[in-house]
Amino acid sequence: MFFYNLPMTDAAPWTIYTDGASRANPGPAAFAYVIERPGQGVVEENGCLGETTNNIAEYTALVRALEHAQRLGGRRLVINSDSELMVKQLNGEYRVKHAGLQPLFQQAKALARHFDNVVFRHIRREDNKRADQLCNQALDGVARGSGGAEPDRARPSRPKKPSVATRAAKAEAVRDQAVECLRSAAAAWARGNPNQPPPDAVWEQLWDILLQEGVLA
Repeated sequence: MFFYNLPMTDAAPWTIYTDGASRANPGPAAFAYVIERPGQGVVEENGCLGETTNNIAEYTALVRALEHAQRLGGRRLVINSDSELMVKQLNGEYRVKHAGLQPLFQQAKALARHFDNVVFRHIRREDNKRADQLCNQALDGVARGSGGAEPDRARPSRPKKPSVATRAAKAEAVRDQAVECLRSAAAAWARGNPNQPPPDAVWEQLWDILLQEGVLA
């Protein structure tokens, strides 16, 4: 877990759950977040993003949650996400190697500095049920705004099958990330310590790349 701006205030922290999803990855995507404020109402938001990747959807959900929390006057935040890759990147454990994620990563970091304290935590998907539900509702044509009114229900749309060109581009992007991960590990091992980084840590990073890019979905 990473802490931004360590000086504390007396205000109780707000708990935020974020989620982003892309069907076919890349494909139709959506974001969602839930802001729980002690002694105040719960804020829920979701929406569609067009066609993009899981990782961009996850970061978009985080950025929009941070923006909303700032508008509401939040000071201390505990942000929960089931995207292990995103949380580890924000906590400095992994580098952000994908060029498309860099602007959102930098935006999230800049927004976090506006708060007195921000903690990023990785949680299991089953502990992120409400945000996950809202995300899927958006993909199925159900939108919910912060006002809490019941959304209009629409007929779910069938995700489009990705084209050959889209699949090829995705495969190339996954390959580039995996090769860069292995290249970095090889360079470190060449310095003489075969356990730095630990092989199991390299495998976990490769696994995260495959999982977050939808290869293992």
